Amino acid sequence: MPREHPLHRPRHGRRQLTALVCALLFFAAPVLTWTFGARAEPLENRPLAEFPSITDGWGMFTGLNAWATENLPFRRDAVQSVDALSRGVFGEPARLEGSSHTAPIGTGQVDAKPPLDENVFPNVIEGKNGWLYLGHDVSYRCVPRMRPEQVIAGLQRWRSVVEASGRRFQLVIAPDKSTVYPENMPDAYAGEDCATRERERFWQRVPGATGAIDMRSRLRQIAERNKRPIYHDIDTHWTHEGGVTMAYTLAERLAPGSTANWKVAPSRQYEHSADIPDLLGQDRKVPIQAYSLAPDGGADNTQFKPSDFHTPLHLESPPKPGMVDRPTRMIADSFTQFASPYLAASFTDLTIAHPETVAENPQAMGAMLAEGEIVTLELSERFVAGGRYAMLDPAVADQVGAVLAQHPVR
Repeated sequence: MPREHPLHRPRHGRRQLTALVCALLFFAAPVLTWTFGARAEPLENRPLAEFPSITDGWGMFTGLNAWATENLPFRRDAVQSVDALSRGVFGEPARLEGSSHTAPIGTGQVDAKPPLDENVFPNVIEGKNGWLYLGHDVSYRCVPRMRPEQVIAGLQRWRSVVEASGRRFQLVIAPDKSTVYPENMPDAYAGEDCATRERERFWQRVPGATGAIDMRSRLRQIAERNKRPIYHDIDTHWTHEGGVTMAYTLAERLAPGSTANWKVAPSRQYEHSADIPDLLGQDRKVPIQAYSLAPDGGADNTQFKPSDFHTPLHLESPPKPGMVDRPTRMIADSFTQFASPYLAASFTDLTIAHPETVAENPQAMGAMLAEGEIVTLELSERFVAGGRYAMLDPAVADQVGAVLAQHPVR
């Protein structure tokens, strides 16, 4: 439009050109650096964001930001630098952008007007006594993707389809560290009210409605007996003592009295890279005390096979007294990484797959679960409470159940 026109606006050509060049460099950086051999490292316990598909429509463009951000090869150094600058200048940790790539769905927004957004929550919550907590313990509760009724219905559908095929079903919910050790959370933090309220509601309703094993009191008992925490102070997971407790609890539920002669003793020690400091660009270690487990009271029967379960992990052992000797198939997340050596020691035939693989390929996972007479789910509290598992959709359970129904256990 001519300059004298009232709607004329200058084009700011130089600024537009500069912004365009910066945008092109941002999105091209992952490709260029990959070409020269640099590789990005995940900072969280999940794969890096994938390049969005053209079939996503407009979602392809909205997904480019997450892909470019996460696939920057020097992201860890950048995160560490930003955090150091924030602490040095402002005396507080950097408020790093949230890691979710998908907008929350469903209702259940609480404790805010306007509705809460995940980006208002930090990825890391710095607690008392040097403890670090995963921010998702809070954000997933305050910004859920499913209502509690939907979560319960999804878990109930899983029990229904498994038991309809003649199989035994067990559900274990691994409690969040902030649930077992709330005393080390800071005195005040973003989302405190909604997270506390929803945590109480979750444990009041979900175990009773779904038959889930509630391990909270047992974990605290073991910690008090051993006089040390059963969760790592700077990692979100429980220790190997938590893994032994999970194996013990499952074995007793499936074969009461089978653990009477179990012999558990300290074995090797090693260091493990803690997952929460990774989100701050830090590489910090936690000491790991592993254990031996002899189900019959004799020789150690553990197997240490590192796996994230995205490729199913099969564990097999000759039967001994004190073992669960029925074929068992399990869907489990990273908490079971600390339990798998002891599950290997106490189950004769066990295969473990990750929850993400179930929704990705229900038919294949249905075939895997059909190999067992027992189906067990271990799911993390934060992901269940926030409705973050795609497998909680009853339609996924129905697809798996259709496969199980074709191979019933008599």
